[in-house]
Amino acid sequence: MSSATVLPLPTGSTPNPHRSPRLSEVVGNTPIVWIDEPFAPAGRGFWAKLEGSNPGGIKDRPALHMVRRARERGDLLPGCRIVESTSGTLGLGLALAGIAHGHPVTLVSDPGMEPLMFRLLRAYGAQVETVPRPALSGGWQQARRDRVSELLGAEPGSWCPDQYNNPDNVEAYRPLAAELRHQLGEIDVLVCSVGTGGHSAGIARSLRHHSPHLRVVGVDTVGSTIFGQTAGPRLMRGLGSSIYPRNVDYPTFDEIHWVAPAEAVWACRAMAAATYASGGWSVGAVGLVAGWLARSMPAGTRIAAVFPDGPQRYFDTVYNDDFCHEHNLLEAPPSTEPDELAHPMERDVTRWARCTTVLDPRGGHHHGVSR
Repeated sequence: MSSATVLPLPTGSTPNPHRSPRLSEVVGNTPIVWIDEPFAPAGRGFWAKLEGSNPGGIKDRPALHMVRRARERGDLLPGCRIVESTSGTLGLGLALAGIAHGHPVTLVSDPGMEPLMFRLLRAYGAQVETVPRPALSGGWQQARRDRVSELLGAEPGSWCPDQYNNPDNVEAYRPLAAELRHQLGEIDVLVCSVGTGGHSAGIARSLRHHSPHLRVVGVDTVGSTIFGQTAGPRLMRGLGSSIYPRNVDYPTFDEIHWVAPAEAVWACRAMAAATYASGGWSVGAVGLVAGWLARSMPAGTRIAAVFPDGPQRYFDTVYNDDFCHEHNLLEAPPSTEPDELAHPMERDVTRWARCTTVLDPRGGHHHGVSR
């Protein structure tokens, strides 16, 4: 049901390099697939938006958009350096944007970055720095952002997209919402992982213009502070945070789920074996929650789940038995139901849990939304 169409060249024709798209121009128009097994009986599933079909993943969209807008405003001058903190996927998008627009790229990560991702980013021409230790407050993310500030100060004209707080990060996802409307029509439930807050905010805001009763379900990781839990060690990459990104649109969410690494690994592997559609930590967490919603909501509920990437970069983690055994991630399948919390600060969760009271920890406001 993808809106992208591939046509064969006429016999005897020669491709025209002046009319053929570059990789930066083929971002978007990603396919959707139906997933029921292994989560629900046939016909009781959800639609997965496969953002791993982009060259680098879902964050190709905001990387290209943030760079374009910065160039248009004059914030990023021709040939100047792009500097950003990343756990990986945005780095791929920024490497693509740097090649497309002629900017050198420096990315700051931490020792948790997968070796494959580090090597890929280097192969795409990016410089990659690794911070040696977490900050006392804000953990690895804050340590990375501190190093970004140092690099910006050392090179005049350099520019940081600041994905956590840049409204262009949110705006970049309007086309994704338009694709979902074109592919699915009316959508009842949207399921998104939450890290910087960009894609959940951008897609939900746009969809609600057409579907005001849309229910939005956020998926976080245990150990993340975004929705009021205490900061703790986080094995999963790409979702969760130890800081409070301004792009997280708290009033958007009707409910929040926290998922543990072992539960995400089980879902990733189960989806791969049953459907061939899978991905990394965020995909496993989102699939687990979307599958539960498909089982527990009325038949016919149209659920759209955003899968931010594919499985390839996780061969050393999610799909590596040695890594998973080392971290006790293959002990048993997850429970079929989440724990229920009345309030997100009721207790710190260590396994899959759900809460319909959404808290903005920055201001202490609570809301239980019923739409």
